[in-house]
Amino acid sequence: MSDLSLENPREERYDFRAIEQKWQARWKEADLYKVETDPAKPKFYGLEMFPYPSGAGISVGHCRNYVPMDVACRLKAMQGFRVLHPMGWDSFGQPAENEAIKQKRNPSEMVPEYAANYKRQLNLVGMAYDWSREINTSLPDYYKWTQWIFLKLHERGLATRSFSTVNWDPVDKTVLSNDEVVNGRGWRSNALIEKKLMPQWYLKITDYAQRLLDDLDKIKWPDYVKALQANWIGRSEGAEVSFPVYGADSTISVFTTRPDTLWGATFMVLAPEHPLVAPLTTPEQEAAIKEYVERAQRMTEIDRQSTERTKTGVFTGAYANNPVNGKPIPVWIADYVLMGYGTGAIMAVPAHDQRDFEFSRKYEIPVVLVYKTSENQTEAEMTEALPTGGVMTFFPPEPGQASPPCPLTGEPNNKETVKKVILWIEENNIGRGIVNYRLRDWLISRQRYWGCPIPIIHCEFCGTVPVPEKDLPVLLPDVVSYAPTGTGESPLASIDSFVNVACPTCGKNAKRETDTMAGSADSSWYFLRFTDPQNSEAAFDPTIAAGWMPVDLYVGGTEHAVGHLLYARFWTKVLHDAGYIPFDEPFMHYRNQGMVLANTPGIEVKKDDSVQGNEDGENDGDEPIENWKALKPEERESVPEEELVWRWVKMSKSKGNVVTPDEMAEQFGTDSLRLFCLFVAPFDEVVQWSNDGIENANRFLRNRVWRQWLDARPHFVENWRERVGELANEALSETERKLRRKLHQTIVKMGEDIENFRFNTAISALMEFTNEFSSFRNSLSAEPTETQKLLLSEVLETLPLLISPIAPHLADEFWERLGKPGFTYKLSYPVPDSVVATEDEVEIVVQINGKLRERLTIPLGLDAKALEALALGNERIKNELEGKTIRKVIAVPDKLVNIVAG
Repeated sequence: MSDLSLENPREERYDFRAIEQKWQARWKEADLYKVETDPAKPKFYGLEMFPYPSGAGISVGHCRNYVPMDVACRLKAMQGFRVLHPMGWDSFGQPAENEAIKQKRNPSEMVPEYAANYKRQLNLVGMAYDWSREINTSLPDYYKWTQWIFLKLHERGLATRSFSTVNWDPVDKTVLSNDEVVNGRGWRSNALIEKKLMPQWYLKITDYAQRLLDDLDKIKWPDYVKALQANWIGRSEGAEVSFPVYGADSTISVFTTRPDTLWGATFMVLAPEHPLVAPLTTPEQEAAIKEYVERAQRMTEIDRQSTERTKTGVFTGAYANNPVNGKPIPVWIADYVLMGYGTGAIMAVPAHDQRDFEFSRKYEIPVVLVYKTSENQTEAEMTEALPTGGVMTFFPPEPGQASPPCPLTGEPNNKETVKKVILWIEENNIGRGIVNYRLRDWLISRQRYWGCPIPIIHCEFCGTVPVPEKDLPVLLPDVVSYAPTGTGESPLASIDSFVNVACPTCGKNAKRETDTMAGSADSSWYFLRFTDPQNSEAAFDPTIAAGWMPVDLYVGGTEHAVGHLLYARFWTKVLHDAGYIPFDEPFMHYRNQGMVLANTPGIEVKKDDSVQGNEDGENDGDEPIENWKALKPEERESVPEEELVWRWVKMSKSKGNVVTPDEMAEQFGTDSLRLFCLFVAPFDEVVQWSNDGIENANRFLRNRVWRQWLDARPHFVENWRERVGELANEALSETERKLRRKLHQTIVKMGEDIENFRFNTAISALMEFTNEFSSFRNSLSAEPTETQKLLLSEVLETLPLLISPIAPHLADEFWERLGKPGFTYKLSYPVPDSVVATEDEVEIVVQINGKLRERLTIPLGLDAKALEALALGNERIKNELEGKTIRKVIAVPDKLVNIVAG
């Protein structure tokens, strides 16, 4: 059989549109992806971070997340697992509300429309979701149970309300948690954050800080994601020391990791927001302090902590007592100290901390060396701090002071000395050793309408009262105006019918909590609801949840490492401790997909210009883009072509650079889109989108898969499996044996690579096989032999199963054209024959004194002695060794021979 031209018009055209529409309709009619619950089968729970449904729908960037997980889940189903692969909508929160405000529509009407469009697009991409498990976080049947979990947190003392200085987003008009502030700006609005003092609800995630840190060892996540969480939790060991304030009934509590430098503390610094600032400020300093505090509150935390800024501060007029030597030291405020870590106060040791050193030199505050590198070293000669090195100097008791002498003279500047000092200050009642965490409690309040109502009632007589469980859900009322008020109060505060309620405890008039929960609350347990989504009596049945959880493989973006992923772990541990689930980690394996970038036009802007964006609720991860602003399509028309600047930036609605799967499916087909998403780069690497790439994927499916398979189809032998013994190696020619070996090697390679998320190399293996298949077809005569027909039949039946996870529409089309019933999703993935897959020959290298001199193709499995003989008998090696003495030969079977000669 001569090779047909790949462009032969007589061949049937690859009509991907008709094929994909046909099979999507059949899958839906058959309810193909209904979750199996047979307990005899092993379980596999695969989950992607569920999306915010926005008006833009999904982009091909989203497919970089969804398609790989779909492929992995399809493979597991074909391997005999019962697979849970659900999808739903993270529809409460600011992204949906901001879009509704922009569209002048109610979010409760808009969200279902957007969700329906997302669902349509996901079906278009061929996703194997069981839509009977679809959840929507803004529906009462879901948020009732978010409220129930909040009450469980409250019962356990983990949900508390307090006045605090918070991050106020002046554009979104709401409070943001620390992890929602990026470089001092709101993560969605990109607006500069302001500080406000407001009553807020917090979840005490800090109570779980150590467990969250320790249990990172339990889970198989990328090391850099674990490191992000560990750094965010920020465990540090040190001591808490109290400094009494002269003339006031107050003490300043300080956490320090270097209590060994207490003798060098020559001043103290409070954060401008510290509650002791006002009480300790003397009348003479009030004006200067007030002005400085107001200025500091207008700055971002990133700016305040910049090492490049000149340190500034103001003296409060107060003095504190250094407890190790009884010396009075001045109390200052400075913007480089933050309330978010430790106690919001530091003991300043200028001799051994560079920030403190610069501050002390500027304001002429004494420097005292605790450690010296030489006996004659003096403070006056110092030009910078000495953070490491040296030995501790002798500090005698101050005349007339009761403070004990420093007992560690001569000790080196190291961790062991720090431990000794901690023991010493505890023995002398100066302080205590403690562990501190950078992690702050989770601020969950939002002053927005579109969120889950917090189920709390405020009573003048009973205080804070939980809504009884029987009264859940607290329904979000229908409103005409839901835009943020800008006053710090939720729009719900103006709805009397919602606010005014009887106290559940005493029956007197009370008021309902009007803050709603951050959307991060809804996403902190949705993976549990997916296991039992129709349950109206409970958030989930513990037995059913235990049968599916924890999630075996979770996929999402790195930007959620210290937000969502941390919160989900926390809620899971709380529910475990409360006895509702037997596991305390939600996601055993986690992987990050790489971003998809689009080449996007923009214009240069001033460095201090505020670049707005992210209306679609995406955390772009590349904002703010300094000196550059992406232009939307309608903006480009007003900018001359020569002024446009092109950059590769993340594909998102806010930048107007979205490529939709609808466009790509229409032009190239869904299977081509899936193939390109898998092949373009390793899963976790950044991708630069190119239509050329998906066009190449379409060409591969059309020319190398579709046409070659169709060309071989007439030679299919139905009973080839019964005659497979005729394909034994000894019955095949070298060309036939080579094709069959490649087929079974490809089964091994693709299965292993998909399992390990190496999709690009799995596709490479498929391409290598189709090349081998093409070479084999070219070698055939006009009428294949019976053996060749059997071999073609094995390829014809194996290939649809092999590509089924990747190109499911084409796979099912092939399967039907073989006259076979059903769907490839319900069939078994091909099982390789390890004997057939084993190479007959192997290439080894021959080295002389470690340098490559020859490559030999030899029979597989030769022992070291035979290998040595082949190498030494090679003509090129003989020539290289002429006149030299062979001192040693090292032969490693199937790998190399190294000859040591001189």
